[in-house]
Order: sequence, then structure tokens, then C-alpha cells
Amino acid sequence: MSDIVYLRMKKNIETSQLRQMNLKDIAYISTVSPFKKDLERMPVYRITSKDRNVVIIDSFLVIDHLNEQYNNLEFQLVGPSHTVIRINKYKKPPNLLIVAFVWLLLFIGTAMTIMNFHYDVSMQEVQQKLHFLLTGVRSEHPLWIQIPYSIGLGVGMLLFFNHWFQKRINEEPSPLEVEIFNYQQNIDNYLSHFENKLR
Repeated sequence: MSDIVYLRMKKNIETSQLRQMNLKDIAYISTVSPFKKDLERMPVYRITSKDRNVVIIDSFLVIDHLNEQYNNLEFQLVGPSHTVIRINKYKKPPNLLIVAFVWLLLFIGTAMTIMNFHYDVSMQEVQQKLHFLLTGVRSEHPLWIQIPYSIGLGVGMLLFFNHWFQKRINEEPSPLEVEIFNYQQNIDNYLSHFENKLR
């Protein structure tokens, strides 16, 4: 009776160099077979300069290759049907002048957006009426409401994005991270669906 080898393809992996990808690099292997170490070191694909940014390794082709080499083993696939290899080629560091310009542009754009939103909803009038209702005195600039509100707006954004520079505030992903994850999943699905056209 042949030993069973369970393979689970890794969904995403990244590499920054042109190198040979072994089976252990693209898949998790579980077996009681004495050939496990040989399987882990088995070459599956060599990344060359002809490859662009993404390579898709299909599990069917991997199992077909394994069956040719180890006809005494039974291979069973568990989980994803392919592995996406992202090739991070060397990129020169960004120009500080361009980074500063983009940061300034985003800062001004964000400030204008917040100010226009407050103008559209008449936030100043609302705060003036709130001040009058609470104190009975009319005031053009109820700072005791406006200053905490402004601080709260900044703190709320920090909590929403769940980051203070490189530090996380809590373990939960931010809505932005969830959207980026979903976007990456959609890209991976698209690449795996059209892999024959792209390669």
C-alpha cells in the first residue's frame, strides 16, 4: 500500500531574487513517508528574468510532476488550487521631493474635504445652537465645543485606521486593511483565472 502525501498550496509567497522554487517553498507537506525530505527539496520552478511580477503555480501541474517522480506515493491536495508568487524586483528609493509633494497634496485635499463637509452640514451653526441651548448665551465661536470636537475628530481617525505610525492600536484590522486584503484577493483570483493568457 502506497503512502499518502497531503499537499496544501501556499496562497501567496514573495521573493526578491531569481531563484529555484522547491516544493516546500510553495506548499505545505504532511506525510509519514520516508521521502518527505526529498519531496521538500524537489525543484518545482525556476524564476528567471523572463518572468514579470507574478508567477502562478497550478497544483495540478505540481501533482502531475510529482506522480512522474514518485509513482509509489499517493498525492492528495488540500486547500488552495494554486500558489501566487510575487517577484519584488529591486526598486530605487523614492524621490523625497515627490514624496513631500504628494504628502502636501493629500494633506491639503483632506483638509478641504473635511472643511467642505462641515460647511455643507452647517456644523458651525449647529455648535452655536448647541452652545445656546446649554448655556443660554449666544456665541459666534463656542470654543469649548469646537476644540474637543476637533481633537475627537483626529482621535477618531486614528482609531478608525488603527495605526499610530508603524504601531497598531489593537489587533483588529482596520477597514482600510480589509479593503486592501479583498482587493488583493480579487487580483489573485483574476490572475489565476487568466494565467494562460498572461503567461
